[in-house]
Amino acid sequence: MPIVDVPVTAGVSKASYTVAGRGPGLVLVHGTGATAQSGWAPVIEALSDRYTIVAPDLPGSGGTRDPGGPLVLEDLVAHVVATAQDAGLDSFHLAGHSLGAVVATATAALHPARVDSLTAHGGWSRADARMVFQFRLWQRLALTDPAALARLLLLTAMGKNTLRGWDEAAFEQTAAGFTELLGSSRDGFARQAQADATLDLTELLSRVTAPTLILSSADDRVVPPHHQHEMADRIPRARLVRVPGGHALPVENPALLTARLGEHLADVG
Repeated sequence: MPIVDVPVTAGVSKASYTVAGRGPGLVLVHGTGATAQSGWAPVIEALSDRYTIVAPDLPGSGGTRDPGGPLVLEDLVAHVVATAQDAGLDSFHLAGHSLGAVVATATAALHPARVDSLTAHGGWSRADARMVFQFRLWQRLALTDPAALARLLLLTAMGKNTLRGWDEAAFEQTAAGFTELLGSSRDGFARQAQADATLDLTELLSRVTAPTLILSSADDRVVPPHHQHEMADRIPRARLVRVPGGHALPVENPALLTARLGEHLADVG
């Protein structure tokens, strides 16, 4: 995976990213605890015949190595822009999930000339008290009990219809996989969870000029749908589309996410 130096608040970050395909630029930003590959592999596979896809590992994830400490919104945005530029993209379509939706939206606001369109799933403008409580619990469990965090995420991030058909073996197998993933990135997950609780887009939403699609999962218990409604209300000319499923749509139903993203990109032209 390519590496590019990104100047950040505390020094220099070595940003790792995936690049695939050919065509107009499409940058994909993953959510909390994910990586470029774990968050977007099916989308990359489905759309790389039409787009040059760049997917950065945010600080705390994958192969990116940054100076550490609290994650700053402008530094996260810098990783998106720097990896896109390093891959040869002067402008690009942009999509993000969860924390990635927050970062993608901030990128569209701070670099409007670079962003041709924005798609954001499961995002929020500022965490409310319930979400802050949740994210601080994630942070604590990431550092002390990754197995418990894996089980909590399994029960809250997945949609109820997804979980309804599972047997005990499926729950245990999936939880074990989550635990292994979290155990290898405890500090990174904790730092990203802290960012989830503190990042604030409220002054930036009105500055987004790109054609914007806000995707809201009907059964999202991590970031309830009213947060996406607020984003859509405050971003000029944004379009809100409700989809079935939970917060973990890229894992639960990547085909649906790919279809909605592809439709938006086709509409934009």
